[in-house]
Amino acid sequence: MSDDRLSRVFSALADPTRRDIVARLAAGDATVGELAEPYDVTVQAVSKHIRILEDAGLVSRSRDAQRRPCHLRAEVFDLMTKWIERYRREAEDRFRRLDAVLEQLDEPPVPGTGTGTPTEEAAS
Repeated sequence: MSDDRLSRVFSALADPTRRDIVARLAAGDATVGELAEPYDVTVQAVSKHIRILEDAGLVSRSRDAQRRPCHLRAEVFDLMTKWIERYRREAEDRFRRLDAVLEQLDEPPVPGTGTGTPTEEAAS
């Protein structure tokens, strides 16, 4: 997935109405009219949201006689998940290294290893 497409996907999902539409389509296909029902906006406004989701590759439409259902394109979410997972793994690796350093700081110094304070080393 190119950065430009990824930007379009995240930009499309930045709007709460579009995220809600995506969540509803995850449960099953629906027409623009069906998707518009719970909102206090026109069908044209919801259609515009659908167009933005289509341009981002998240949604597609088909023709079923007179009905034009919208479908969620799950493969885009797989690509997004891979992108997010890459950075999640890198963050986890950094946290593991930080945990290791913090554990070393919590360990008491071993006598004679030179890791004590100067006063402790002079007393030994």
